[in-house]
Amino acid sequence: MENQALLEMEKNACKVRMYTIEGVFNAKSGHPGGSLSAADIITYLYFKEMKVDAAHPDDPNRDRFVLSKGHCCPSLYGALALKGYFSGEEIKSLRHIGAMLQGHPDMKHTPGIDMSSGSLGQGVSAACGMALAGKYDKADYRVYAMLGDGECEEGQVWEAAMFAAHNKLDNLCLIVDFNGLQIDGSVNDVAGLEPLDKKFEGFGFEVLKIDGHNFDEIEAAFNKAKTVKGKPTVIIAKTIKGKGVSYMENQVGWHGKAPNAEEYKVAMDELNAKLKALEA
Repeated sequence: MENQALLEMEKNACKVRMYTIEGVFNAKSGHPGGSLSAADIITYLYFKEMKVDAAHPDDPNRDRFVLSKGHCCPSLYGALALKGYFSGEEIKSLRHIGAMLQGHPDMKHTPGIDMSSGSLGQGVSAACGMALAGKYDKADYRVYAMLGDGECEEGQVWEAAMFAAHNKLDNLCLIVDFNGLQIDGSVNDVAGLEPLDKKFEGFGFEVLKIDGHNFDEIEAAFNKAKTVKGKPTVIIAKTIKGKGVSYMENQVGWHGKAPNAEEYKVAMDELNAKLKALEA
């Protein structure tokens, strides 16, 4: 990625993380850890990879994104606000009664949300349906779906994987946000996913492994995915839970907990300092 483009991407990712912290703090609940680990890839999707237009959120030719790990919607909301789908002020009402931004994505009430999600495992099936519809319609849109690593313990993920490979859904790209932690602790301790790449290969996927915080690797993987024919692709992205906020990084306790006022200030001060450094 060219230096200026990389700089702009890093700025946007930092702003998405700030929206994430803002939302969860004001909600007094939510899931900051996995939202922060996913922020770089979600930022890349909306600001480089996907054909989307905030002025026409229902364009039938748009690319689709399904956040299968729907509890990590604060980062998605941050990207949508930054992209212009709605005002950034909406973030402060996250999870409030009557607010547009619910604790999980809601396609009926939130512009830019392509699929309601939150019941883990189900988003991949919905993405498969979208991709198959695109094949039937001879449309050129692509479908992207992000899963958590803990979510890959769900059986429905593998049913959907079989379906995707059987139907040669080469317009489908899954992303596994592999931060190594889930609500109950280490993913390896809870169920042991490895070797995840071999599992997906066995189910008929093209498998790409990257550093999910390195925009050059992110770009190369998505570019490669678009060249794959006759089978779906999965990008296994190694990430850091809580990425960007020092005291949250690699701490399982921040899977589903909101920062208090003091912790909020520390987080926002760190992110503001990073943004100022990027803008200098």
